[in-house]
Amino acid sequence: NQTHVTEFMLLGFSHGQPFLFVLFLAIYLATLLGNSAILALVSLDPHLHSPMYFFLSQLSCLDICYSSVTVPKILTNALRPQATISYHGCLAQMFFLMGCAGAECTLLAVMAYDRYAAVCQPLHYAHAMSWDVCVAAAASCWLWGMLNSAMHTLLASRLSFCGAARLQHIFCDVPPLLRAACSNTRPSEVALHAASVFVGLSPFLLVVISYLRILATVLGMPVATSRQKAFSTCSAHLLVVILYFMTANLNYNQPSSGYSLAADTLVSALYCIITPMLNPLIYSLRNQEVRAALRKAV
Repeated sequence: NQTHVTEFMLLGFSHGQPFLFVLFLAIYLATLLGNSAILALVSLDPHLHSPMYFFLSQLSCLDICYSSVTVPKILTNALRPQATISYHGCLAQMFFLMGCAGAECTLLAVMAYDRYAAVCQPLHYAHAMSWDVCVAAAASCWLWGMLNSAMHTLLASRLSFCGAARLQHIFCDVPPLLRAACSNTRPSEVALHAASVFVGLSPFLLVVISYLRILATVLGMPVATSRQKAFSTCSAHLLVVILYFMTANLNYNQPSSGYSLAADTLVSALYCIITPMLNPLIYSLRNQEVRAALRKAV
């Protein structure tokens, strides 16, 4: 009963929905505008030429890629009577989505270490976070994400589907593909759980350890203004980390029965569509240097 699949039907769209088109278009434009503004400010303002803002520009670039992988296809399908995506388009979408996810997890850990070095080891900061180290760390994040994604995509390409291939989702991702497959999904499930540990949990633990060290150092500072400055520079990053890792964990560590279609769509939208839009807002609203650079540019 196995068939050669040429396209998937995406059941997250029951019919043409102009409201969803307008909503996702507004989110996408806000994402592009906010993250492009961060990239421009970091590039043009000499006061932002530091490791912290270099990594912030990498995060903005990732967020633009994140949204561009999924939202344009969502916009197209929102106006169609039947939402579909080609088989190879599905695998390509999943590859870049998983690549961005893995790279962002690692990048957030690197950003946490950068804050740890700045707060806890200020005398060694220039050496520990030299430009060579920053460029190598950023390149490693992108490479790690792509290698992780290549493994999942290769395993997904070996899955078989019976009858009409239907995905309980609005875009292609590993969990809905595994639920739709009629062949052995055990290798993909093992790879997904392994990635949850090495790509998701490990960076998160590094973030937690870094911030525990930061908290201990900040509480030991004798001057209240120094503590306030340290907290202000780290609170925005911590908020982004909590939001991203929480929603990503809900998306890729689902119960065996899976979520309902509405819950699955909401969780996925939060971590790969809404979060990229919120990141520049969080950093611009919580960071005095970014606000100052924005006022200067305006």
